Amino acid sequence: MPQLSVVGKEKESAGDRLAARIVAEENRGLLRFLTCGSVDDGKSTLIGRLLYDSALVFEDQLRTLERDSRRPSANRAGELDLSLLVDGLQAEREQGITIDVAYRYFATPRRKFIVADTPGHVQYTRNMATGASNCDFAVLLVDARLGVLTQTRRHACILSLLGIKKATVAVNKMDLIDFDQAKFEAIAEDFLGFAEPLGFELITTIPVSALRGDNVTAPSAHMHWYHGPTLLGHLETVDVADRSAARPFRFPVQWVNRPHLDFRGYAGTVASGSMKVGEEVVIHPSGRRVHVARIVTADGDLDEAHEGDAVTLTFAEEVDVSRGDVVTGPEATPSVADQVAAKVIWFDEEAMLPGRAYTVRCGSQTTTATISTLKYKLNVDNLDHVAGKTLELNEVGLCNLSMAKPLVFDPYAQNAETGSFILIDRFTNATVAAGMIEFGLRRATNVQWQELFIDKSARAGLKGQKPCVLWFTGLSGSGKSTIANTLERRLHALGRHTYMLDGDNVRHGLNKDLGFTDADRVENIRRIAEAARLFVDAGLIVMVSFISPFRSERRMARELVGEGEFIEVFVDTPLEICEARDPKGLYRKARAGLIRNFTGIDSAYEPPEQAELALRTTDTGPETLADMVLAELRRRHVV
Repeated sequence: MPQLSVVGKEKESAGDRLAARIVAEENRGLLRFLTCGSVDDGKSTLIGRLLYDSALVFEDQLRTLERDSRRPSANRAGELDLSLLVDGLQAEREQGITIDVAYRYFATPRRKFIVADTPGHVQYTRNMATGASNCDFAVLLVDARLGVLTQTRRHACILSLLGIKKATVAVNKMDLIDFDQAKFEAIAEDFLGFAEPLGFELITTIPVSALRGDNVTAPSAHMHWYHGPTLLGHLETVDVADRSAARPFRFPVQWVNRPHLDFRGYAGTVASGSMKVGEEVVIHPSGRRVHVARIVTADGDLDEAHEGDAVTLTFAEEVDVSRGDVVTGPEATPSVADQVAAKVIWFDEEAMLPGRAYTVRCGSQTTTATISTLKYKLNVDNLDHVAGKTLELNEVGLCNLSMAKPLVFDPYAQNAETGSFILIDRFTNATVAAGMIEFGLRRATNVQWQELFIDKSARAGLKGQKPCVLWFTGLSGSGKSTIANTLERRLHALGRHTYMLDGDNVRHGLNKDLGFTDADRVENIRRIAEAARLFVDAGLIVMVSFISPFRSERRMARELVGEGEFIEVFVDTPLEICEARDPKGLYRKARAGLIRNFTGIDSAYEPPEQAELALRTTDTGPETLADMVLAELRRRHVV
C-alpha cells in the first residue's frame, strides 16, 4: 500500500510538472517578426545563423546542409551555407536569392518566435509586403559595404504603412569592412535620419556578421566598441504591445451555413475582440440589431468567442445576413462608405490607371472599385509627395477609391484586419495592389440619391422604344462612326429617339482636357460610359463610337446599364486596311513619330472576346452593315 501511495504521488508530481510546463510555454510569449532589406543583404544567412547558433537545427538537417554546402553551386566552398536552411526553392538556391516568403518557428528559454524571411529583390516586393502584414516586429538588414539603398528605404516605408512600429536595423557583413565603427555609425545615422518622419516608436541599430556570427547570438570579439545587445538578446526582450486586446469585436461573415431546414448559422473567423452568447450585436451594412443565440464549433458550443476563433453564429431573431456582412458590437461601430482614401502599394507590371475598374476584396467583402484620384505618390528616397497620374510597379501612393457598393471597414491604424484590402485585375485575376484604408470620404455619406417621380421605363414608354447602348469599338479608320451615323439616320427615319456620342466630337468639349496616354484613355471612356448611362436613363437609343481600346473599360461601361441594354459592336477591320484608308492622316503621322500613344501603332488594342455583333468592312459597305445592326435591334425588340 505505501508503495502504491508513492507511485500515486510520483504520477501526481509528473502531472503537476507537465501542467506547469504547459503554463510556462503559454506564458513565454510569441514574437512574429520578419527579415527584410535589399537583395543580397544576408537575410536568409542571418536566420540560418540564429537557428544554427541556438542549436535548433536537427541532425538530419545538419547533414543535409553539410552535403548541400559542398555542391559546386554552393556560394561558399568549404563553409556551411546557412542560407540553405531557409531558401527551399530550387530557383532560390541556384540564384542565391529569396523569392518566396519562408516562415520558420524557433524558441529559446525566454521567448518563442515565428520569423518570415522575405525577399529583397525589387521584383518580389509584393511578397515582402505579404510577409510583413502578419508581423509585429522587423529586422531590416543593410549591407555594410553598400549602406542604405533605395530598396532599404522602400521596405522601411512598407513597414511603416503596415503599422510595424518597432524595428532593428542590422548592419550586416561588418567583417567585410574590418568591423569599422565609423562606417557603421554613418549608416545608422543615415537610416535614422531617413526614417524619422515614418513614425517608428523604436529603431535599434546592431552591427552584425551573419556569416561569422558576430553579435547574432553572442557578443562579437571584433567589435569592442559596441556595447549594445546582440540581435537574439534584443529579440528576446523587445516589448511589442498586444494590440488585439484593445480592438472592438469584428466578425466578417464568410459563409451562410445551412446544412438542413432546422439550422441556419453564419460562419467566419473572429477578426478582433470577443463576444458572448446572449450579447447584442449589429449586422453591417444593414444596421440590424440581433442577439447571439449560439456560438457553434466542430467541438461543441462555446460561451464566448475570441480573436482568431473559427465559429458559426446563430441569432435569436430572424435576420437577412449574407457573405460579406460584418457582425460587430453595438459600441465602436465600423465605418460604412462607398468612397475611401487609402495608401496603396502597386504590385503589377502594368501601371495603375485611375478610372479603371478593379475587384476590391476587404476581408470577405468583394465589390468593384475604381481609383478615382491619385492624390500623390511617395518618393521612397526622400519621402516627398510627388504628383502623378499612375502608379508603376512597387510605387506607393495615396488614392481615393470609389466602390460599386458600400464597404464596411475600420481605418487600418485602428484595425488591420478590417482596414486592409487587395485589388484584383478583373480579367487576369492577378493581385495588382494592396491597400490600407485611411478614412472614409465625407462626400460618400453626404451625397444621397434623390428619388425621382419619373423613371427610365416611363420615359422609354412615352417614346415607344426600349433604351439601350450600341457601343461601336474598333481601330481608328475602321468605319465605326460611318456605320453608327448611318444607323442613326435609319432609326431617325423610323421615328426613334436617339443620340450619338462620337470620340472626336466629345474631345471638343466634355473631354477636351484629356490626352491619349493609357490613363487619359481610361478616364475618357469612364466619362463617356457615365454619359451614355444617363442617356439610357432618359429612354434614348445611344450610339457610342469610340476606339475604346481596353476590355476592362468596355466591361465597366456594360455594367453601368441594365441587363440586355448594352450591345457591343466590334467593327473588325484589320490594321493594314485602316492604315491604307487613313482618312485623317493620323497613321502616317504616328509612323513618323509625330503622334505618340496611337492605338495599333505604339498603344495596344484589345479586341472584344464576346461582342454581340462583329462587322467586317473589308467586303461590305456601311449601308448593309447598318441594316445588320438594325436587324439585331428588331430581334431584341428595341425598335
